[in-house]
Formats: sequence, structure tokens, C-alpha cells
Amino acid sequence: MEPTHPPAFAPGTSDRGVAAAARTGAPVAERSTVLVVEDDRSVREALARALELEGYRVLTATDGQRGLDAVAEHRPDAVVLDVMMPVLDGLSACRRLRSARDRTPVLILTARAEVPDRVSGLDAGADDYLAKPFDLEELLARLRALMRRSQADPAPAALVVGDLAVDPAARRAWRAGRELELSKTEFDLLELLVRNAGIVLDPTTIYERIWGYDFGPDSKNLAVYIGYLRRKTEEAGEARLIHTVRGVGYALRPA
Repeated sequence: MEPTHPPAFAPGTSDRGVAAAARTGAPVAERSTVLVVEDDRSVREALARALELEGYRVLTATDGQRGLDAVAEHRPDAVVLDVMMPVLDGLSACRRLRSARDRTPVLILTARAEVPDRVSGLDAGADDYLAKPFDLEELLARLRALMRRSQADPAPAALVVGDLAVDPAARRAWRAGRELELSKTEFDLLELLVRNAGIVLDPTTIYERIWGYDFGPDSKNLAVYIGYLRRKTEEAGEARLIHTVRGVGYALRPA
């Protein structure tokens, strides 16, 4: 684990941007630890500086394997993870993290902005992604949203809709007795839909409730996660639960 240093800024940032972000930082940052896993020294140090200005405690690592070691040793509240790195790339590191049932929120950074590349990051178990060069304030907003979701108190009561059961306290879900393997964001989205069963939720509402940020009409984030949930809830041939209401949004209805 290398120490952080005060230095250069990530692409697309400036002293003014860092200062503005620091003024609008959420109180949650004051008690949270963020691990930045990035092999590019200038980006790593710029992110560390910006996050420290936000009040986060910052740890850094230079490749995926060191990142996994840091997660195991320090149990950070969130991980900012680059994709292209030596030794172990970011997607492989994220897959290993999830296969070990570690649900630490992960924000992927990728220089590849095409939809298939972003889908690969989400498939690996990431909670969110951000393309390089990125805007610092957007990264901070997304990170705050991850923090809010991860630190929210789970509801104690089990939720049942048809043959779907969701246990918010244990963060587990079952369809027809078959347990579903869900990422943190997938579970949060499924829980939101179950709590509003029969109600059509528009994308803006879902983005605000799940990501804490509306990515706009061109974002594919929500559609990708709806696809994940459909695939997992229908894996054994079950009837569709999550329905698209064209031009309006999504609704979960019992089969």
C-alpha cells in the first residue's frame, strides 16, 4: 500500500473544480474510507487529493491484486477501480471480489466508453461506471450516491410478491425457492421494485432512488440493470415479473 501524495489533477479537473466539489461535499464523506486502485500515478494522486478535500480517508493501490489485498486488510467503504492495470485488471479484480461475496460498492473507471465495454464492467459486478476523461464533480456525486445506498439502514420485514421473496435485512432474494445471486445495485433495484409492486416507476425516480443522480435520457444504466434482473429472475424459465411500460418506466407485477 503506497502513501498518497498531493499532486497533479485527473483529466478534466482543475483547482477550481476541486475546491467547488469540496464545498458541496456530503457529510457522509467525513466517516468513510475510499480505496483508489489506479496504475496511472497522475490520475491516482489527483483523485486521492480530491477525495481527501471531500473529507474521505483515502487508500491507494497500483494494480488489481494490491487492490484486493487492501480491501481484505482495510475494509473500505467504497472502491474506485480502474479497468486497464498490470498484474490483475480491474474487471478481474471486481469478479474476484464478488465471487468472495464481498459487496463493497465499486465504481469502475474505464477509458473505453462504448456500451459493450460498460456492460462488461457491470457484468463483472461493479455498481457504477464512469468513462475517462471524467468530470470530477460527477465522480464525487456518484461516489456519494454509492455511499448513501451502502450506509442506509435495511428494512427488517421480508417482502413477498408472488413467488418472489426479498429479505432486505439479510440482502437476499429468492424466486420459487431458488436464491438469486445479486450485486448490490441489482438488489437495491429489485427491492425498490418490490416495495412498489404494481406501480410504474419512471426512470428519473429510479435513478434518484438507486443512484442518487439522474443520468439523463441517453443513459443505458437502468436498461442494463433491468436486463440483469430479468435474466436472473427468469433463469429457470419463470414468467416475467419486471415489465416495461413504454414511454413511462418499469413495474414489477406478480406472474
